[in-house]
Amino acid sequence: MISTHILDTNRGKPASGIQVKLFDANNHTLIGQGITDTDGRLKDFSLGEHVITEGAYQLEYDILPYFKALKQDTFFPKVCLQFYIANAHEHYHIPLLMSPYAYSTYRGS
Repeated sequence: MISTHILDTNRGKPASGIQVKLFDANNHTLIGQGITDTDGRLKDFSLGEHVITEGAYQLEYDILPYFKALKQDTFFPKVCLQFYIANAHEHYHIPLLMSPYAYSTYRGS
């Protein structure tokens, strides 16, 4: 299972309404997508019949519309994070901490 959570560290609040796409990083095939909820979380990428297996994946966060709605300039229109799944039976939670001019991430639980 793959999930994400976005926090706007500039405002100290969850970032809702952000589109996040999940790609197979080996061939850049879109395998799922969704929009963060009011708590900034996305737990379901609507994978359909796709099964997560061992391999490289990429999350693409489309953050420009979020900052435009706040009338805030941003240096990063998108954030793309690649990661590797070694055990498909584990939960992979990837939080994104963002502000208009910086971002960081880590493997959460």
